[in-house]
Amino acid sequence: MPHQRLPIERIEAIPARVPTIRPHHLAFATVDAMDVVIVRVTAGGVVGYGEASTIGGPRWGEESPEGIAAIAGTYLAEALLGQDAAALNAAEDRIGRAVRGNFFAKAALSMAIHDAVARSMGIRLADLLGGPRATQLPLAWTLASGDTARDIAEGERMLDLRRHRDFKLKIGAHAPEDDVRHVGAIARAFAGRASVRVDVNQAWDEPTAARFLPALAAAGVAMAEQPVAAWNVPAMARLQRANPTLAIMGDEGVATPQDALRHVTEAACHAMALKPAKHGGVTGTRAVAAIARAAGLGLYGGTMLEGTIGTLASLHLYSTLGDYAWGTELFGPLLLRETLATSAIEFRDFAIHLPDGPGIGTELDEDKLEHFRTDRSRTLVPA
Repeated sequence: MPHQRLPIERIEAIPARVPTIRPHHLAFATVDAMDVVIVRVTAGGVVGYGEASTIGGPRWGEESPEGIAAIAGTYLAEALLGQDAAALNAAEDRIGRAVRGNFFAKAALSMAIHDAVARSMGIRLADLLGGPRATQLPLAWTLASGDTARDIAEGERMLDLRRHRDFKLKIGAHAPEDDVRHVGAIARAFAGRASVRVDVNQAWDEPTAARFLPALAAAGVAMAEQPVAAWNVPAMARLQRANPTLAIMGDEGVATPQDALRHVTEAACHAMALKPAKHGGVTGTRAVAAIARAAGLGLYGGTMLEGTIGTLASLHLYSTLGDYAWGTELFGPLLLRETLATSAIEFRDFAIHLPDGPGIGTELDEDKLEHFRTDRSRTLVPA
């Protein structure tokens, strides 16, 4: 029986900037507001939503919020307007062929189309993707103030609230000795009560990582994410072999299925961080997850600190992909002072919970988007 056709009638991409509850320190930037792009797709009269987020603008990757909005709202829109949203495989193929790279823009549009189709059927996005394997996923929290006492106090508060018991620390912006001392104190403070991991964000070269990863393992750190440059897969493999008790996770180095296959072939990591923004949407994320699962690697549900819309889209997708040995870090909405959605996500019992309702399970707050959008006419002048 043929499916009901859903012609794509309109595609909009709106950039916005939402303040965070505190500065978020990474190896390459300090973030006090999140740049996001909301993608709105109208198909067969039904509206679906996607979201892209860039941590620190284009400093994490090659895409800026302005570029994401321009690509999604022009080149990708031109390739998809008039096409059948319900023909999801064909839509994903068109998204992939329309432009090179630009995975963040592709992912936001991919999610918006899937959301529209699920809403048209009156079902959850997870059900459109085959059904959830779990309706709640473990939720980590990043301790990123940079102050040891403050981070420990924040972690204790999260444990008391029963919101998080897996903590990740962003390191690499300071001298390695100082980072190891900072992380070691936190790992000892939470020994036996919470898992402590680090994300180096590619900040170390191989000799530095070879010197300091053993100290992190000895301090009780369970996992180190992307300790060296994304391109240096051989170094990842050598570091993994040299540190068998410390899981090495691939993040920036694992964007495409081909990247994932290379990491598996070279035994370069024990775990892979998924992010739809890295993988260009639903199809790419599923492919990377399948390769990781087939190789027996642990999955981690990563984030680009999207707001509620992008976080829910990722949650629905992640819920269908299997077990998460390293949990997820879908805490983006908790880091933001405001939400662009009309309903909040349920965070409790150390987990994020899948909502009911069609599509991703929330609506766009048009008033909030209007307030925070950044695409109005501006003139730049010297400071």
